[in-house]
Amino acid sequence: MSFDYVRELPSPDHLKELLPVSRATAEMREARVDLIKKVISGDYERLLLIIGPCSADNEEAVVDYISRLAKVQEKVADKILIVPRVYTNKPRTTGAGYKGMMHQPDPSKKPNAFEGIKAIRHMHIRVMEETGLVAADEMLYPDNFAFLDDVLGYVAVGARSVENQQHRLTCSAVDIPVGMKNGTGGDVEIMFNAIKAAQASHDFIFRGWEVSSSGNPYAHAVLRGGVNDKGMTIPNYHFEDLQWIGSQYEALGVQHPAIIIDTNHSNSGKKYEQQPRIASEVMHSMRYDPLVKKLVKGFMIESYIEPGAQKIEDHRIYGKSITDPCLGWRETEAMIYEMAEKL
Repeated sequence: MSFDYVRELPSPDHLKELLPVSRATAEMREARVDLIKKVISGDYERLLLIIGPCSADNEEAVVDYISRLAKVQEKVADKILIVPRVYTNKPRTTGAGYKGMMHQPDPSKKPNAFEGIKAIRHMHIRVMEETGLVAADEMLYPDNFAFLDDVLGYVAVGARSVENQQHRLTCSAVDIPVGMKNGTGGDVEIMFNAIKAAQASHDFIFRGWEVSSSGNPYAHAVLRGGVNDKGMTIPNYHFEDLQWIGSQYEALGVQHPAIIIDTNHSNSGKKYEQQPRIASEVMHSMRYDPLVKKLVKGFMIESYIEPGAQKIEDHRIYGKSITDPCLGWRETEAMIYEMAEKL
């Protein structure tokens, strides 16, 4: 074996003893998760807005941002259900670069997953306690879900992970909604297969145990566009795309078919400032086709306090992304109010 075993991580039970969730916070989370499930199933008529930084790199800035979201949530509660993005694991195409707070709780220091796993749990708890909102995170490492299973409201499986069997099987045991993205090449069949797998029951190995799952009926689709073999982006949020994908989706016969539109990544060509336009276009499409209106439940949007992005080596600007560029707060607030007016 060529691994260098640096340090052993705490067990999930030990971490939860160190950083417990109060009964009041747990009850608030349960109620919020129930609302998210009802939006996915169609039993709660709200637009789901999963919104926040590309990656959560600084606890103070993240809590500040989400506190602002919470004030907006109060004003649009009759139209929109906000789920803040607190993404603590960052997938890297080549393996190089910042891998998220779980690896580096301080981006300017060396990786330390032991401190990182404590830092991300602390941040998720603080978000719940101080804002009354329950966050989404990305499932980059399926085993890590056990550290956060009592603090998350939503989990996303990215385009590079969605074809992985362990991700699919782990999601079949998760008790919160799971968004499955289409593959990086735009292949929706990969996404559909992941949804079917996550909604089914399975026997598999998890954290050194033989386990069984009962299936997750709230696993659903997230459309993020793709990139063809020439490196050109292929959006899949246009009206004709949604009609075709919707018809294919309904034919699957899965429970609670639902679509979330990722307005960045290959749908925007990583032109982050286009996200409000894309959301507006999709909402316009929803008015013209009953199937599109029925299936599209909301949006996934990258947003932070300051617009754009900065390099990690000189990350001096508070609330500005150190990974992909994001909408700034001013544009974000205006976009949410505009969305609410259109509903």
